Amino acid sequence: MTPQLLESLLAYAHIMAFLMLATFMTSETALCRPGWINPAVVHRLVRVNGLSLVSGAIVLLTGLARSLWGMKGAGWYWSQHLLHAKILLLVAMVLLLLKARGHYRAWQRQLAQDGPLPDAEQLRRARLLVMWAAHLMVVVVLLAVFLARGVLTR
Repeated sequence: MTPQLLESLLAYAHIMAFLMLATFMTSETALCRPGWINPAVVHRLVRVNGLSLVSGAIVLLTGLARSLWGMKGAGWYWSQHLLHAKILLLVAMVLLLLKARGHYRAWQRQLAQDGPLPDAEQLRRARLLVMWAAHLMVVVVLLAVFLARGVLTR
């Protein structure tokens, strides 16, 4: 495999992981609406959030692979402040998604005990967590483009 082909495949995998993450976070925010909530949606939120978290892990792993096996090399990538900023923001995203997961799991436990569905305020709070994560992802992708193009790098 040529270095250019490997670099292209690594970039492709990383981009696809971001697209997966965006898709599942969008699904979460769409499902967290008062008019849409029912017991099946609460269970679906837990599953979709799990897919968001798996996608976040895939983003991290494909980024790690890119830094290790990409053409620029690990030494170059790991010396860049933009890479560290990307990782920090991605970790913040995952923490926000984990916090949302806590809400979804609590709702699931409530339903298992014949409790009520989450109210509009509970939905709004969970949705806000995922929206913050999605907005951070916009910055992560911008930093990724800068890093790939050598903008603001050492």
